[in-house]
Amino acid sequence: MDRTFRYATDVRLAVFWGPFAVRPSHDGVTLTDDGRFVATFGWLRIETPIANVAGAHVTSGYRWWTAAGARMSFADDGLTFGTNAEAGVCIHFHTKVPSRLRRSGHSALTVTVAEPEDLVAALPREV
Repeated sequence: MDRTFRYATDVRLAVFWGPFAVRPSHDGVTLTDDGRFVATFGWLRIETPIANVAGAHVTSGYRWWTAAGARMSFADDGLTFGTNAEAGVCIHFHTKVPSRLRRSGHSALTVTVAEPEDLVAALPREV
């Protein structure tokens, strides 16, 4: 059975994630039975084989203005799907994963799911 991790949403920051048509009861990260990693953020989507996940770790203490919405990093090619400023998971990929925001791909994705430790435990460990 597919396993889905929904976003932990802070409605005070909805002005930043709402324009992407994020639906808290629908969007999040899904690990599918057929070995796919799928992260949706409204009309944005990242999909790759779970085998492409190099590792993941919990991050926290974000600044609200950098945590909310769909954002590309200024430092690297990372992408954030953010709905709160509390905590999330930074997921690293072996091979870059393309998105509508960057066709050349992203080497990492940060997602602010409600159960970050559970998502990290469900993903492959970095080797």
